[in-house]
Amino acid sequence: MTASKKDIAPGRQVVAGLFGVVQLALAFLAFWDLAHRPATQVQGPKPAWIPVILINGIGPLAYFYVHRNR
Repeated sequence: MTASKKDIAPGRQVVAGLFGVVQLALAFLAFWDLAHRPATQVQGPKPAWIPVILINGIGPLAYFYVHRNR
């Protein structure tokens, strides 16, 4: 049994929507950074980061965290 849109409180819909927008923005920025950063400045092979970035929520954060600590 799944909940329909009517079953979810409007406040939770807004929070879920904002989370989705932030997640998409972080993924876009991570992909943009990966595409424009030289391979010598990326830890590991660049193609290996693509599936990592696609992991919901944590993937883009992991990408930026690894590069911040470098």
